[in-house]
Amino acid sequence: MAGKKKRIKIILLTATFSIVVALFYVFDLQQYLTLQYLKSSKTLFISYYEQNPILVLGSYFLGYVVMTAFSLPGAVWMTLGGGAFFGLLTGTVAVSFASTIGATLAMLISRFILRDWAQGRFGKQMQTINSGIQKDGGFYLFTLRLLPIVPFFVINLGMGLTPLRTFTFYWVSQLGMLPGTLVYINAGSELAKIEAIGDILSPTLIGSFVLLGIFPLLV
Repeated sequence: MAGKKKRIKIILLTATFSIVVALFYVFDLQQYLTLQYLKSSKTLFISYYEQNPILVLGSYFLGYVVMTAFSLPGAVWMTLGGGAFFGLLTGTVAVSFASTIGATLAMLISRFILRDWAQGRFGKQMQTINSGIQKDGGFYLFTLRLLPIVPFFVINLGMGLTPLRTFTFYWVSQLGMLPGTLVYINAGSELAKIEAIGDILSPTLIGSFVLLGIFPLLV
């Protein structure tokens, strides 16, 4: 009986995942996740936010969680939007919690639903990740979170195939993603000055993240 209930839950979650991803592409929601759209809609969005702050912020938060949980593209633009629309403090708090909750849900989806697919898709990378987790535990995840070269969704899906505890994944992810979140939120608050992603992540800044990430592994 318990096994049957578990299968039903997996089927429902898989169906939900498929529907959300399909709707994202069917309605071409990616068109709203561009630098040009953020700039053109900033004034209007801020006006909505001033009239209905709880509704707008809540909708943004939920949208960010869903997008991250289902590994949909656009996190960079959502984060820039958080800075542009809500400012440095509110934007940082909202994105920090939304991105971490979404990442944790993505990890759990990988662990309990997409395990076979993720194992087949990222099998080679998983050998490295598992080795790192066994050797350095949460410090390894912290390092990955600080390295801009590692795709956000790959870390989430990959960690779902490791024995890392959910709570450890959550708090290490939130801490490790915070520096990057601050950089993008701050950049978003000065949206008019940005012409490309390269204007945000300079080689010096990337180098600083790398050094910060590998330091715990060296001590």
